[in-house]
Amino acid sequence: MTNTQSLGTIEATNPVLAVAPLKEETEMLRATDKISALYCRLSVEDLKEDKKGGKEDDSNSIQNQKMILLQYAKEHRFPNPTFFVDDGYSGTNYDRPGFQAMLAEIEAGRVAVCITKDLSRLGRNSSLTGLYINFTFPKYNVRYIAINDHFDTIDPNSTDSDIAGIKNWFNEFFAKDTSRKIRAVNKAKGERGVPLTVNVPFGYRKDPEDKTKWVVDEAAALVVKRIFKLCMEGRGPMQIAKLLQEEKVLNPTAYKKREGIKTPSPETADPYHWNTNTVVHILERREYTGCTVNFKTYTNSIWDKKQRETPVEKQAVFYNTHPAIIEQEVFDKVQEIRQQRHRRTKTGKSSLFSGMVYCADCGAKMRYCTTNYFEKRQDHFVCANYRSNTESCSAHFIRAVVLEELVWMHMRTVISYVSRYEDHFRAVMEQKLQLSSEAAIRGHKKRLAQAEKRLGELDRLFIRIYEDNVAERITDERFSMMSKTYEDEQAQLKVEIQTLRQEIEGQERQIENLEQFIQRVRKYEDLDELTPYALRELVKAIYIEAPDKSSGKRHQGIRISYDLVGFIPVEELLKQETA
Repeated sequence: MTNTQSLGTIEATNPVLAVAPLKEETEMLRATDKISALYCRLSVEDLKEDKKGGKEDDSNSIQNQKMILLQYAKEHRFPNPTFFVDDGYSGTNYDRPGFQAMLAEIEAGRVAVCITKDLSRLGRNSSLTGLYINFTFPKYNVRYIAINDHFDTIDPNSTDSDIAGIKNWFNEFFAKDTSRKIRAVNKAKGERGVPLTVNVPFGYRKDPEDKTKWVVDEAAALVVKRIFKLCMEGRGPMQIAKLLQEEKVLNPTAYKKREGIKTPSPETADPYHWNTNTVVHILERREYTGCTVNFKTYTNSIWDKKQRETPVEKQAVFYNTHPAIIEQEVFDKVQEIRQQRHRRTKTGKSSLFSGMVYCADCGAKMRYCTTNYFEKRQDHFVCANYRSNTESCSAHFIRAVVLEELVWMHMRTVISYVSRYEDHFRAVMEQKLQLSSEAAIRGHKKRLAQAEKRLGELDRLFIRIYEDNVAERITDERFSMMSKTYEDEQAQLKVEIQTLRQEIEGQERQIENLEQFIQRVRKYEDLDELTPYALRELVKAIYIEAPDKSSGKRHQGIRISYDLVGFIPVEELLKQETA
């Protein structure tokens, strides 16, 4: 039995009312039906402060607040004492379940008096606390008492309103000061790369030996990998969610509950129900690549608790902080696919190429057209501008089966050629991409070093001639002429340095992209059919040309832009092969 129960109270789950009538007050209960609201609040910050000061058993605890309030109600013969409790809620937030339940009772006219241990338990916003004390409570004829602060709205001998206002201001200052300290600690942690998120992403667990580190949860990681794979194959978030639900895969919340992992998310009635937003959140979470991302959200003040997204460029990213579940290139490709969102057909059918096909003339997306009555060979793509009857484009049209055949033939040719003639392919693509050789890049870097060295020399020369001019060793005219010459040379060098840096960076990036593409192609040397994953990993976009009927037969041309390298001159490569 708890201390509160020994005094005759009834324990209740917050915010349900807990009425505790005192035995000796039976007559008073008959006299009035109104309750005496005993309000208790304890925040996480209050608890931390108490522990820090060695006052863990002080009267701030919920249990001891109840004892103090109930004893006071008993001694002063207040009728129908009823607890309203908020355990773990900040005083800066007035949207607390217990507090709101008490307000509802007050507005219904069922409260005679409201009692708290002190003013800070009511709240730590001086303006709002003053509003409740001076306007809300009097409006509904509610007497307010703060025991430890000797404040009573109808007792002339109690602390007056002015003093109460000062105390409320100090309570607010305490809340702001605590918030500043917490923000400073979190900022220091975040800048060191310590994960600030309390809830570890689905697919990871906290390392039992170091709570700041994450380890892979193999079972959950398999689901994450599956989600990314399905997206790479062209499935949208809604389709992925539906498929996971059909396969009876536990959603993240249900999985964590089963594994005994804490999660703030409420458990769904169906543990296999996947929300589309959950899938989207997983697909967009960078932490799966092995990095820590801090400062993703912010709040404007301690009064405004709304979480706002921080611009990506202002977020702090720390790489290789934990094992990756998803490769960086796969993650990047998925984000690209997510940007190519396309409308689903009313039939629910989708194409392997949805979101990837464009008109070669106007650049508009080609719409996938199908019906429940179409055979597979009747499904087709048509230019969106032509279909909209704007007369801005001609009838670019291609059947889906023909498109698949042409793309697969082109991809197969590229894969085969790269596999057999990798060095020649690299040389041709370097020329196409206008890449310099490694020797040329080294030459650029050498020239860059020389230019930077000369720039530093000019700074020193300028200082020297300035000193000579001050010492009257050179005339003002001579100084002006020499300084103008140095300044002009400096300006030219700065332009050259910037150009060289950009060229080196661009060439190195293109060389890196080319090598990355070749590595991807190697994975598919034994590919014997076109798969959605291979298509999405290798191909960026497909452009459909207008049909050519000049020969009397319909000839359909397509152009394929490959990821990382763009258009590959297949015909040129094949001619050189046979030459």
